[in-house]
Amino acid sequence: INVGGTMYRLPYRLAARYPKTRMGRLATCTDHSKKVELCDDYIVQRNEFFFDRDPQFSTTYSTSTVFVRTGVLSIKGELCPRNFIEEINYWGVRIKNSQRCCRISFEEKQDELNEQLKIQTQLLAEMETEENETLFQGMAFGPARRQLWNLMEKPFSSVAAKLMGVASSMFVLVSLVAMTLNTVEEMQYKTASGQPTGRFYGEHVETACITFFTLEYLLRLASTPSLKRFGAGVLTTVDLVAILPHYLQMILECFEDKDVHLYPGDLQTVARVGKVGQVLRIMRLMRIFRILKLARHSTGLRAFGFTLRQCYQQVGCLLLFICVGIFMFSAMVYTVERDVHNTNFTSIPQAWWWATVSISTVGYGDMFPETNLGRVLALACISFGIILNGMPISVLYNKFSDYYAKLKSHEYTATGKKARGKVRFVRRAAKRLAECCEAEPAALPAPCPGL
Repeated sequence: INVGGTMYRLPYRLAARYPKTRMGRLATCTDHSKKVELCDDYIVQRNEFFFDRDPQFSTTYSTSTVFVRTGVLSIKGELCPRNFIEEINYWGVRIKNSQRCCRISFEEKQDELNEQLKIQTQLLAEMETEENETLFQGMAFGPARRQLWNLMEKPFSSVAAKLMGVASSMFVLVSLVAMTLNTVEEMQYKTASGQPTGRFYGEHVETACITFFTLEYLLRLASTPSLKRFGAGVLTTVDLVAILPHYLQMILECFEDKDVHLYPGDLQTVARVGKVGQVLRIMRLMRIFRILKLARHSTGLRAFGFTLRQCYQQVGCLLLFICVGIFMFSAMVYTVERDVHNTNFTSIPQAWWWATVSISTVGYGDMFPETNLGRVLALACISFGIILNGMPISVLYNKFSDYYAKLKSHEYTATGKKARGKVRFVRRAAKRLAECCEAEPAALPAPCPGL
């Protein structure tokens, strides 16, 4: 047997013991034409069957030879699991013929490889644009929509696109600052009696930011070639959540004014207006989600969100353990502290807050046990929280670092080859200055030879 240039000798009687393998079929087959179909070439003078396989995988055939001789398949751990499976399937050997300990280790390695490939695919999808530029071909205003899409979605495609990305980030920051100042009493309009009206001096800034966000969303909506994929995008949902609360607030404020004007003094109307006011406060609170718009231009935020999506099982287990600890320690400390005079542990739900603060190792001190046994339970609760909080940190941090490095590497590879759209004003100015300095000596008159 000649496998990629490596010679092997195999007796017919051994190969015939496993007729389902390729070597067994080659040994038991009597038709010469069928033998030639099982291999790539046959040399009659030397009775040599040639198989055109990669020489680096010739060790896989040696494992098949060992299987034919001993009946046990040995697994080569240094080979790629996918290539190993492909090779042994070519020779007609099954992985079930290996020993159980080796097979378990091999399957774990194979599952780990499949998980890495899945994560790699998702990471590439995270960095790739939502639509391919070829989708714009044949569409109405295709070239214009493609240029508009690149302007809005690819900040490194041109200088204008990069400036657009910087402007979007700046508007997000200005909007967050305006929302923060809106809660300061000195920055609000006041009535004649000195009471705050809820109106903010910088409302025109808020209006300008919302106008920019709305225009940005509409331009993306008009330029996308696939409305379905555009609507299913996470960042699209974030953009929509960033602008909807403002318009809902405007509508509710209209209803609030209308109700007060039409039914003054009516108790039902006053209650309804109060509920509208509560909804308005919720709408104002939802504006904080605008900060998530920074994820469109931040690799770190995308890596953090990707880490949470990939580690949802570990995070779920952590939350489960925290809930178990809260219920367990709150019940125990309530049983111990319930008979203490003027105790705060009047019920198990009251003790939930103490257990939560203790497990998180925050320790506000508003509730604390007074008995010695209660203090021992508090020490156990805090120790449990320290151990519990330290368990997932290494896993989450390692995964986040890995995902962030891969996203950053892919981003650098995608944008660094062509270096498109890089604003290098300082470098250009230095180059111009150097050119001017080189041109000045040539413009001066030549010195006199006699001097």
